[in-house]
Amino acid sequence: MIEILSEKTILLDKAVALDILGAQGANIQVIRQYFPEVELVDRDYTLKILGAERLVNQVFEILQSCILYHKKFNTLNVSDVERLVHNQDTESLLAHKNDVLVFTHQGVKIKPITPNQCKLVDSVSKNDMVFAIGAAGTGKTYLAVALAVRALKEKQVKRIILTRPAVEAGENLGFLPGDLKEKLDPYLQPLYDGLRDMIAPDKLQHYLDVGTIQIAPLAFMRGRTLDKAFVILDEAQNATDKQMKMFLTRMGQEAQFIITGDPSQIDLPKNQKSGLVEAMQVLKNIQGIDFVLFDEKDVVRHPLVKKIINAYENNTEV
Repeated sequence: MIEILSEKTILLDKAVALDILGAQGANIQVIRQYFPEVELVDRDYTLKILGAERLVNQVFEILQSCILYHKKFNTLNVSDVERLVHNQDTESLLAHKNDVLVFTHQGVKIKPITPNQCKLVDSVSKNDMVFAIGAAGTGKTYLAVALAVRALKEKQVKRIILTRPAVEAGENLGFLPGDLKEKLDPYLQPLYDGLRDMIAPDKLQHYLDVGTIQIAPLAFMRGRTLDKAFVILDEAQNATDKQMKMFLTRMGQEAQFIITGDPSQIDLPKNQKSGLVEAMQVLKNIQGIDFVLFDEKDVVRHPLVKKIINAYENNTEV
C-alpha cells in the first residue's frame, strides 16, 4: 500500500514557543521518539510535520492538544506530552477550561488550574467520598473548601464541616492559653484562610455563629452523624488508624466527604499508624470512593516550592 505524503505547519506564539518545545526541545523529542517515520522540523517559531498523511495527521492533533494543554494549565513537560501522545485523559484534562467554582468576595474567580485539580472536581461530582493525596502547595485544601462553598451556595448541602487532627498538641489542648476557640485556632487556621477568601467577613461570621459552617479538631467528630453536609478532613496523614475509621463512619445521608493529606509529612509518633496510609490500601476497591493523586506539576505556590519538592524526592541520602 502506497501512503500519500503530506505536510502540515503549526505557527507557535513566540511568548510560549519555548514552553511548547520544552527545554532543549525535550517535548518535541518525545513525539519524535513515538513517530520516527515523521519528520518534525522546528524553525523560527514554526513546526513543520512531514511524512505519511495518516501519521502527519496524528502528530498534528497531538501538537494541537499540547498547545491547548499549555494554554489551560500554563505548563507542559515531558510527562504531559507522554499522556497526550497516548491520549490519556485528554478530554477530562481540557474539560474544565472555563469552570469557575466560586468567586471570592472581591470578585476573583476560583477554578481548577492544574490537571489533577480538574480530576478532583470531576471525582467529587461522581463520588460521595474522595481522597485528595499529594505534596504541599498543590491546592488540595483550598480547592476542597471552594467545592464545599459552592455546594453550600447551591443548596446541595445544609452545612460545611471542616476538621483537622491537632497532632502537635496530641489532641490535648489544655496547656495552651485562652478559651477553647483560642486553643484550637492555630491548628485550624488554613481552613479559615480559604473561607475568608470566598465568603464576605460578616456572612462568614454569621455562618460560624449559627453552625452552618463548623470548624473543629478531629477528636470532636466522635459520636456525630453528619447528614446533608460537605465535610473536609484536612492533614489526614496525621489521623491515626482508629481516628480515620471513626471519622469515615460519621458519614450520613446526602453527605460529601473530601479527605486531604500528604503521606510524606506524617507527624505522628513512630509507634502510631497513619490512618490515611491505611485507608489508601483498605478502601481502594470500594465503589463510590475515589483517590486523586497530586504531584509536583500541581504546585500552585511560589515556583521554588516545586523545585524544593523535587529536590527532597530525589534525595537518596539518609
